[in-house]
Amino acid sequence: MAILDDLFPVPAIPLDHGDPFTLLVAVVLSAQTTDARVNLVTPGLFAAAPTPVAMAALTEREILHHIKSCGLAPAKAKNIRALSRLLLERHDGVVPQDFAALEALPGVGHKTASVVMAQAFGVPAFPVDTHIHRLAGRWGLSRARNVEEVERDLKALFPRERWNALHLQIIYFGRSHCPARGHDPAACPICGWAMSKARAAQERREGRLPAAARGASARGRRA
Repeated sequence: MAILDDLFPVPAIPLDHGDPFTLLVAVVLSAQTTDARVNLVTPGLFAAAPTPVAMAALTEREILHHIKSCGLAPAKAKNIRALSRLLLERHDGVVPQDFAALEALPGVGHKTASVVMAQAFGVPAFPVDTHIHRLAGRWGLSRARNVEEVERDLKALFPRERWNALHLQIIYFGRSHCPARGHDPAACPICGWAMSKARAAQERREGRLPAAARGASARGRRA
């Protein structure tokens, strides 16, 4: 945590938004799409439809026009229109501050609901994306067999009041210092001491580390 605090003292959510609704839509769009791509398409979309009322009034084709460069765009256009209509029908056009209610919306899974609860409403949550899943395994914080296991393990390890910032810090660290492939553990500020030889050997076998990269030795490994 000290290293992450030093590198990313005030981590901002990487998706541009203005309120819980636009954050919800942006997170739905981010599935299998980079945050940078989402931030390119949302200004036009939100200019046309900044509220559930306006979004529900658009056709799927009109929504698709704005988001077509995102992955899975047709399905996302359908889900965004449908979730906007359900917000009107079930929640008076207000994004609910409730995990179950959010996860009942089209295109909204547990990760999306967790991001909205954490970043829009300040409710402690630990959304797990591919970066967090990878780093939790590399750092020996979880066996990382699935995202549910990683979320459970990280919540058990870290103080509840740190979850919302910490998940963003780990994401930023994964992007800037700890890529999925071509990573040199010895040069990494955290893998250099937290990544075991066994994990490094496994990733070399899987082709994710260069053949010359060496895992951290047991010495220097810190809690």
